[in-house]
Amino acid sequence: MIYRLFPNPELELATAPASRERLVERGFERAYENAQEIGSDTVIQHIQAIRLGGRGGAAFPTARKWLSVKNEAESIKYVVMNADESEPGTFKDRELLLRDPLGPLTGLLIAASAVGAQQAYVYVRGEYRDVEIRIQEAITVLAEAGWIGPGKVSIDVRRGAGAYIAGEETALFNSIEGYRPEPRVKPPYPTAQGLFHKPTLIQNVETLANIALLFAHDVDWFRAVGTDATPGTKLVALSGHVANPGVYEVPFGIELGALIGDGQYGGGTGTGRPLKAVLMGGAAGTFITPQEAFEARLDYPDLAKFGAGVGSGAIMLFDSTADLGRILTGLARFFADESCGQCVPCRIGTKRILELLETQRLWDRRADLKDLATAMTDASICGLGQTAANALVSAMNRPSLWNEPAAL
Repeated sequence: MIYRLFPNPELELATAPASRERLVERGFERAYENAQEIGSDTVIQHIQAIRLGGRGGAAFPTARKWLSVKNEAESIKYVVMNADESEPGTFKDRELLLRDPLGPLTGLLIAASAVGAQQAYVYVRGEYRDVEIRIQEAITVLAEAGWIGPGKVSIDVRRGAGAYIAGEETALFNSIEGYRPEPRVKPPYPTAQGLFHKPTLIQNVETLANIALLFAHDVDWFRAVGTDATPGTKLVALSGHVANPGVYEVPFGIELGALIGDGQYGGGTGTGRPLKAVLMGGAAGTFITPQEAFEARLDYPDLAKFGAGVGSGAIMLFDSTADLGRILTGLARFFADESCGQCVPCRIGTKRILELLETQRLWDRRADLKDLATAMTDASICGLGQTAANALVSAMNRPSLWNEPAAL
């Protein structure tokens, strides 16, 4: 496979992750210069041509977001890299920033130039102290290269404080501003009123890394892998009952069964026991059956047929020993603990779901649980409350998950 975001075992890089030599070796110096030369309009046209969706989970069209910020008349604008990776089972951004931090940072500077921002922020998960050090080293390299500094874009690093909700874009803005990380009501949207109530572009680490690679090469190179609907690659984090846990870079369109079963990737459950269930997208994701997993491909339109999505790229495997009731109770406890408490549907709904799962058999109260999930989805302010019951509902909608598991 073409070496893109991640070091290939057969093509190890010879340079240090945060070094001027890495800028040259990976083509990031060329990417930055190319983007400056062709101008912001063409930059956004190229991003639109590759149909780049956000790689953090929402998959919102990147070009549309950039164009919205660029077209705002406000003279002060901001760009933000969201590295607050707190979704259980997700650890791709951590590995990317440790291995190749200059890629996402180059993408961040290209974004700032394209939308007309002079200030950039990197918001990193508080527990990622080693990642923060690597980012600071990479920023020093960019400063020495003359890409940032007086009269140019400035990059500041802000550390999160362990709150899952801070990964929500508007809660992240509040955190940077020194307030509690609570989501804001939308609209207005961040592209019009974001950080410090100015137009703000916020992107995931992996999205910005793809930007750097696009301009280090070209549109045709980027579209050489993946599908027509979703060109490029995706970083996925495999965990749970899997022989080879870790982060893998795979082309969109790969068979999900191959990703979780082939020896070059997940290698199956690794326990010798059959596969029982797969959770796609982390704690706020969707449970699918083994049969669905072996029919699906890793792509947004294909997974949508099964009511699932790519999400943050987290894929958790569970073998025949897994107690799904206990797993769902653990997920419910996570959301009840992490709810910021600002809106009633989420504050009360997450706790009520946990109470029902802890005190009742799931099937005895499934109608009540589904009603709660619907109310939370419809009325919660942000994605935490809107998706907190996704895994629960998906499991209840698949009675086969509670029967005998399928062989891998």
